[in-house]
Order: sequence, then C-alpha cells, then structure tokens
Amino acid sequence: MTNEKDAPDLSFRLLLTILVMSKETILILDKEFHTQWTLKTLLEAEKYIVLAVDTIERALQNFQEFEVSGLITEYRIDYTPTPEIIRELKKNFPELYAMMVTYENLEEKEYMKIMSSGIDDFFLKPISGEKILIHLKKGLRQRRLLLQKKRLEQRLNEIKTNRSGQEAAFSMDSPSHNKSFTVR
Repeated sequence: MTNEKDAPDLSFRLLLTILVMSKETILILDKEFHTQWTLKTLLEAEKYIVLAVDTIERALQNFQEFEVSGLITEYRIDYTPTPEIIRELKKNFPELYAMMVTYENLEEKEYMKIMSSGIDDFFLKPISGEKILIHLKKGLRQRRLLLQKKRLEQRLNEIKTNRSGQEAAFSMDSPSHNKSFTVR
C-alpha cells in the first residue's frame, strides 16, 4: 500500500516509463566507428534510443531483444550486401523503416535490386544530418500510421466477430427460430 508521500514518486516513475516506452529505437549497422558515432550523436540529440553495431549478427540479435523502429545501414558489411538481410527483416517486421547510406557507386541494376529489397530510402555519402533526420522522421511517421492501421483493422475484426456472435445468439432466442408451436 502506498501513502501520500509516495504518490508523487509513483506518478513520476509511471510518467517516465510511458515516456521511455514511447521513444523509438533506431539501429545503426555500419562498420565505420566514425559513422556510428556521428549518427548516434545526431539521433540521440533528437531523443531517439540508438543502438550502434558493426556486425550483421549483432544487428539481428538486437532485433530479437528490442522493438526496432528504424534501421540505418551501409550497403556492405563484411563483404556481405545488406539488401538480402533487409528483405528477411521486412518479412518479420514489415513496418520497419530502413535507410541505406553508402559510399559505393552502384550500377542501375544493383540499385533496382536494393530498392526492391525493402529499403525505404537510399543515399550516397556524404549526406547532411538534416536530410537524414527529415527522411527518418517521415519514415517513422509512415511506420506509426501502418501500425495504427493494423491495430484498427484488428479492432474492427474483433467488433465484427463479437457482433456476429451476438446476432447468432439473438436469432437462436427469437420466436421465429423456435420450431415448436401450439395448435388450438
């Protein structure tokens, strides 16, 4: 049981929990420490929770441990092109926002392959922090809309299911459904 002295502390902790839970988590997958540090500093200044890793294995592990809202990655990590990794991630997390930022000058065919893998935005380095933030915010807004749509569709299906069940129960109870009758 809490007393009145504990109430402000409890309210503060509840508010803090809500604020932390509402922050979006961005995963940075890049081999270059400088790129990781630069992006992490930029995003943390905007109040994002930032995870920075340099291996695909660590990135995949983070997707199991955290609700990742956005991914910013390089084209190639340890000689492995990341588009196939992103394609697999999008199967499990279709609402994930994915941005690729790279120094590599890619041929048109490779660019088309990247964009069909589920990358939402693609940029060549160097790129301004402002441009990254503009596209990230837009992508995360789209993600929130997709999640909201998904929740509303689920709720609508629940309502329809409940309504169908109630209508069936009502029709079973109605006099026209009762087969017995009396002859006078």
